[in-house]
Amino acid sequence: MKRLAVLLVLAGCACALPAQAAAPLGRVQVVAVEFHYRLSRVSVPAGKVRIELANFGQDEHNLTLRKVGTTKVYAVPSALPGQRETATLRLKPGLYVLKCTMADHALLGMKARLRVRPRT
Repeated sequence: MKRLAVLLVLAGCACALPAQAAAPLGRVQVVAVEFHYRLSRVSVPAGKVRIELANFGQDEHNLTLRKVGTTKVYAVPSALPGQRETATLRLKPGLYVLKCTMADHALLGMKARLRVRPRT
């Protein structure tokens, strides 16, 4: 009987503890047209971020991200005209340069910046 009482008390304590909520997923849509990007937002919180590349242009486009001051490059798959591609990335705080690496698209102005801010 004592064991049952102890188990009930422990179970009650476990239920009373606040559960650690998972950090919400950051999201940003990047619309690609010739020859620029339009971002749905210019900053997102650090952590997991879902990035959607929506190609509304006439050419194939892709999206790469590189944090300023580093060499690591993240990539969203290429999207044909009218297609959407997504990637979920774990991003650290900082400024990221986005660009299309297809042909000379970046040289023609297909670049943008995304600020990843610390979670509060």
